Amino acid sequence: MLPLPGTSPMAKISGKIENDIELDRQALNQGLCQWASTTLRDLPWRSTRDPWPVLVSEVMLQQTQVSRVTPKYIEFLERWPSPEALTQSSVSDLLKLWQGLGYPRRARNLYDSAHQIVQAHDGKVPSALEDLLLLPGVGPYTARAVLVFAFELPVGVLDTNVGRLLARWTGRPLGPKEAQRIADELVDPNRPWLWNQGLFDLAALRCAKGNPECNRCPVKEWCSWGGVGVDPAVGSAAVSTAQTRFEGSDRQARGRMLKALTSGPVPAAQAATIMELQDDPVRASRLIGDLQNESLVTMQDEALLLGDLL
Repeated sequence: MLPLPGTSPMAKISGKIENDIELDRQALNQGLCQWASTTLRDLPWRSTRDPWPVLVSEVMLQQTQVSRVTPKYIEFLERWPSPEALTQSSVSDLLKLWQGLGYPRRARNLYDSAHQIVQAHDGKVPSALEDLLLLPGVGPYTARAVLVFAFELPVGVLDTNVGRLLARWTGRPLGPKEAQRIADELVDPNRPWLWNQGLFDLAALRCAKGNPECNRCPVKEWCSWGGVGVDPAVGSAAVSTAQTRFEGSDRQARGRMLKALTSGPVPAAQAATIMELQDDPVRASRLIGDLQNESLVTMQDEALLLGDLL
């Protein structure tokens, strides 16, 4: 039975027999999926069930806004429509395309994943959770997203927005395991793709972090919060927290270095200046070392180059 306390219809199911629980879940599924079928945002990765584009989109969307991902996603697939195609290119080519998306370690992981897919899975993105989790940089969220959005398997996809929505539905903060369990239990087994995409858009368009539009929510009768009182999503599992300041951060300095390298090799002696860390050479040296350890940057003849040596 679903642990959804409160006064909403969903919350009352703890006292019902199993058939009534199933009927309540079906009513929620129907309300969400009916709304989603006419309201879903038109996003390019939603028009395919090909596992490779789905994986690419999910990696790109990690901590990056949809508006920034869309043109890069289209450009990426025009150049590398399959894992094998990406393995025929260099990581430096991928890092050049990745400029503007941030978190370039994701690009390196995607490049390594393509090689692993080709070598271990005959060039096909695996459809088993345990195999997906073995791909570089693929965690539980990304793996489950591929299972649902490519293979349409009935599992719940728990991201920061869904975590917020589930906490509000239940009326209390949730731990990670409980939040994932509720997501799995609620998913519509016959329409898992539409269900999960509907949750994403419901969280983005109606149940936003600030100023949720509760009166326009298609499933408001199942919500235990309803916008009244303390928001139970605060501090709940999978709910995003404020991101660290970008200005003056290591991420900013690393980004400056990688952007400079897209134009060609850079003398190692100029690295600190390029990263605007000339007054902190120790930090500059540490960041260059990190980039080398992550195989994002390499050194040759006292010059820094983007990616690996071929």
